[in-house]
Amino acid sequence: MSGLLDLLNSPMGQQLISGVAGQTGQPADKTSSVLTMALPLLMGAMKKNAATPEGAQGLMSALSSEKHDGSILDNLGGLFGGGVDQEVMDDGAGILGHVLGGKQAQVETALSQKSGVDAGTVGTILKVAAPLIMGYLGKQTKQQNVSDANGLGNILGGMLGGSDGGQKQQSLIESFLDSDGDGSILDDVAQIALGGKQGGGGLGGLLGGLFGK
Repeated sequence: MSGLLDLLNSPMGQQLISGVAGQTGQPADKTSSVLTMALPLLMGAMKKNAATPEGAQGLMSALSSEKHDGSILDNLGGLFGGGVDQEVMDDGAGILGHVLGGKQAQVETALSQKSGVDAGTVGTILKVAAPLIMGYLGKQTKQQNVSDANGLGNILGGMLGGSDGGQKQQSLIESFLDSDGDGSILDDVAQIALGGKQGGGGLGGLLGGLFGK
């Protein structure tokens, strides 16, 4: 199973970047930069949520719905052709609210500072990306007949990278998601973005380590 960053480099990923760029009016390179940082963060937050029985059950329930069965990925041209449907955007907003909770604005600000794309546009990119991630996850769970939290965790881990490098990447993502270790997802994102508490040079250091920038 390919990881998220491999996915972005695939023809489907390039179509996704192009479509999101068209939706937001941003250059493809900046859109790619935001997605490259945002997708592992969203996936890492989902993995962290799925670590609890309630979180895993909620995610499995969402993935079993027709909305997230992967069909959204079968017609990206249609999805982006006339602008992304409001229903898809609303779905994305709901997913982000569930996954990121009250930290969403801080995440958008942090990604904005790192990518140079304004936070409002970052928010739009995240709203488009979230249903596509759920669709991809839904397709994977269906193909692999996953029906429990353990299988779901394996899929999420595989997409984040299953090797030692992947584990390192996941630990960096988790550092970003919960910088003071209190179990609160995406805690202290603002401080990390500003290079505060976390020892590794702030968000730039963490994400630079992740993506080699």
